[in-house]
Amino acid sequence: MSEHISTLSQKTADILKKQITDKKLYKPGDRLPNENRLSESFSVSRTTLREAIKILVSEGILVVRRGKGTYVNDTFDRSLGNAPLPTGSVTSQKVTLRDLYEVRLIIEPKAAAMAAKRATDGEIKEILKLGKRVQAEIKKNAAGDGRMRSECDFHTAILKASHNDYISSFSPVLVKTIENTFELNENLELIAKDAYQDHITIMGFLKSRDPEGVESAMIIHLRHAMEHEDLSF
Repeated sequence: MSEHISTLSQKTADILKKQITDKKLYKPGDRLPNENRLSESFSVSRTTLREAIKILVSEGILVVRRGKGTYVNDTFDRSLGNAPLPTGSVTSQKVTLRDLYEVRLIIEPKAAAMAAKRATDGEIKEILKLGKRVQAEIKKNAAGDGRMRSECDFHTAILKASHNDYISSFSPVLVKTIENTFELNENLELIAKDAYQDHITIMGFLKSRDPEGVESAMIIHLRHAMEHEDLSF
């Protein structure tokens, strides 16, 4: 990609980002206009637009759903700066993924413990429903988009059930970790095998409202994923 296209793509990405974060032309979950309309509105080529979208995908603001289009990430929080994450070689991907998992290990187990104590009965019921959906997607296709999205929904619901706004705003990092895991595409079957059992344990402790149990179960779940991805601490 030439320097000119790179610069123009970044400017296009900045404009589109402002439309989402400042002007609120597009809300979380909204589908963006098709490629032709969007490139015409910015007076840029489709190549430039695609690169701009890639930039915002890397920041967790947009998500491309195969066969459906480009959407504003459901869990994107406008209050976050969402700095671009490093990309490139498998080694750099693993460094990024390791860092993301380490942050999850700091936040998510405690969030799950808080959810066990604070979640409403309705929220617990919804988390269990989402967890069962993940289990079904694992059986269907452990490496499929459906499994990835259901995994994001399950873990995001647990964060929200902590009833702490700052923990809830951590969702984009959580989603980025899961998306990067699937993008790296290493040992997804092994990760899914452990995840299937781990989710049963997590759901059991949440259902019984056992904060210590679900905290430990979440730590084990995340460590299993890191081990299978060969992400050293």
